[in-house]
Amino acid sequence: MTEVGARGLDVFDPSPPRSARMAAADVLRGVGIGEADGTWRLPRRRAGVPPVVRVADKFVTGVLDLRAVEFPYVLEFVRCRFEQPPDLRQGKLAGLEFAGCHLPGLLGRNLSGANEISLAGSTVEGLVDLVDADIAGSLSLQDAALLAPGGIALHADRLKLAGGLLGQRVRVTGELRMASAHVGGYCNLTGGSFDNPAGHAFNGTGLHVGGTLLLAGCTVLGTVLLAGARIDSALTMRGAGVSRGRAADDALDPHSDPSATLVFDRLTVDGDVQLDRGFRSTGAVRMVNAALGGTLSLSGGAFDAGGPELDEPTGYGRAVHDNAEPTGHGRALHLDGAQVGGDVIGRQCRVRGQLRMVDLQVKGSLILDGSALDNPRADAVLGNRSRIGSNLAAREVEVAGGLELRGVHVGANVDLRGSRITKPGRYRHQPAGKPSLDVGGAVIGRDLICARGAREFVAHGGVRARRAQVGRMATFDGAVLGDKLDSHALNVLGMQVQELTLTPVTAPRGDVTLRQVRCTSLDDNENFWSATGWIDLEEFRYDSLRHPIDLRDDDEVERRLRWLRQAMRRTYRPGPYDQFAEMLRAGGNDEHAATVLVEKQRLRYRAVAEGRRWLRPLVLLWSWLQRAMVGYGYRPARALGWLVVTWLLGSAWFAAGPELVEINDDDHLPWNPWLFTIDLVVPIVDFGNKNRWQTPGASQWIASGLIVMGWVLATTVAAGLTRMLKR
Repeated sequence: MTEVGARGLDVFDPSPPRSARMAAADVLRGVGIGEADGTWRLPRRRAGVPPVVRVADKFVTGVLDLRAVEFPYVLEFVRCRFEQPPDLRQGKLAGLEFAGCHLPGLLGRNLSGANEISLAGSTVEGLVDLVDADIAGSLSLQDAALLAPGGIALHADRLKLAGGLLGQRVRVTGELRMASAHVGGYCNLTGGSFDNPAGHAFNGTGLHVGGTLLLAGCTVLGTVLLAGARIDSALTMRGAGVSRGRAADDALDPHSDPSATLVFDRLTVDGDVQLDRGFRSTGAVRMVNAALGGTLSLSGGAFDAGGPELDEPTGYGRAVHDNAEPTGHGRALHLDGAQVGGDVIGRQCRVRGQLRMVDLQVKGSLILDGSALDNPRADAVLGNRSRIGSNLAAREVEVAGGLELRGVHVGANVDLRGSRITKPGRYRHQPAGKPSLDVGGAVIGRDLICARGAREFVAHGGVRARRAQVGRMATFDGAVLGDKLDSHALNVLGMQVQELTLTPVTAPRGDVTLRQVRCTSLDDNENFWSATGWIDLEEFRYDSLRHPIDLRDDDEVERRLRWLRQAMRRTYRPGPYDQFAEMLRAGGNDEHAATVLVEKQRLRYRAVAEGRRWLRPLVLLWSWLQRAMVGYGYRPARALGWLVVTWLLGSAWFAAGPELVEINDDDHLPWNPWLFTIDLVVPIVDFGNKNRWQTPGASQWIASGLIVMGWVLATTVAAGLTRMLKR
């Protein structure tokens, strides 16, 4: 080894003593070892001495010019200061190290290095140019400072590293640019500082890392751009902080994210992506159309869109008062079209702005338990058409905004147990507000759970699940639905589910739609049927109640009939009564089914009477007669009773009145008012009395009335007996 220099140089002193100065040409001459003609030669190697030229504690003047030179020696500069940027362009070096040095730049375009290139502990005030360089070892930037404010600090496009990029605690002011570079091993920038506000702090477009990309604990002012990059292992930014991202080029693009801090569009990572455990971003995090082979971890992270504060009464940005901003604060997480081979885990994370994940595909679960999502008067989560292989869980989540998950496919459960969803969004061109939760058209393999957990499930804007298909159970047990009387508290039109639980803790505030819902089992309570608005029950079908009605429990039937009347606000609709009766009859409870159908007919005649002003008393009288005498045909036993009463009253009349005269004087039939009356009342059967006696005066009219009553009542009794015999 050949070593030149002495210790003691201050590399930050721009005017060192003359004794510490050294011409760059002297380095190449081996500190004065040269030919008589002035040309330089390499230092002679002694046996057993490695081919290393070491310069320490020197102020190197002039240009260290190794451009296009094949230099088979390792150059080591320790605690040196350079007057001019070393020129290593197109050079072929055995190795190069700047340890604790100070450089005004480094020109290394198309450099070939047989070993490691190191700037560890050095300070470079200017451009480090390694474009198209090919290094057989690693590039070490540990504890280095690359300073080029407003410019490019490290320009390494298409750099090829057979080893890794070692940049622990590196400090970069300006842009670190590695577009289309290839790093064979891992890329470790843990604890680094990247400062290029409103620009690209780290530009890795098309970067290929053969191992893991480590940005844990970094502080970034600017944008980390990894669009189209490929990482063969994992990407971690655990505990990192990023802010002051680069402004979007096309502000008119509705899908652009102004001031995005992380742009991972079309990123491919074979392992996990970790943005968790203290990760902080002030600006959008974009992963549009990214492909992740492992888990996306967001747990404990803080994602702030960095958008304007919202004016609470209107939800408009304070800077814009004419039109509502549909994304609220802006997008904090943008995952459209991303594919995740594992889970998306976001426990205890904080999101200020919109979590947008339209067309997201997750093979595992998406978990947001215990998180806080803050995007009031807009969509806190927009995840239409997403596909989740297992569970979508957001338990005990505090949401200011809405959850729009229309058309999602979830393999197992959508679990929102104990979550609180307030300040829902609004439609941009409609006055009506959006629901707090919208899972319209969703296909859910098992359960939809909007129920009580450690606290009540709260949805101030209500829940919409129109045309949703739920494999097993949809439950609203212990829920608080709606907060406005002129909106929908629950809209599940056309839902198909096995078990439907409607047992809220308070009465829903607003309308409820159960139209065309089909379920096997229904569990409800009085709070649900006491909704402040209209309950639409048309074509609502349920096969049974979770708690069947006992054959002796007449009070329960009356209670449920009262609930139905209350739900429909005294408006007559036959469908709910027919469904209730059909369900009771299918369970063998014919008596209670008849009670329900009698109530249906009573309400029907009342509705008819309200539509016929002048005939109203007659319609009501006719309704009363049918109900009292035969229960509108559903109580044929009453007809038998009335038939007996008619016989008794008729017999009493004819017994108390004058004796009747025989029609034929030749007949000498003994007078019996009981047999005569039963002959009048019972049709078809002739006991030989009806046509043998004359009925003058009032008796004639009474006899005719008994015949008519007999036909009506006996026919009703016969019909009832026929139905009984069929059963």
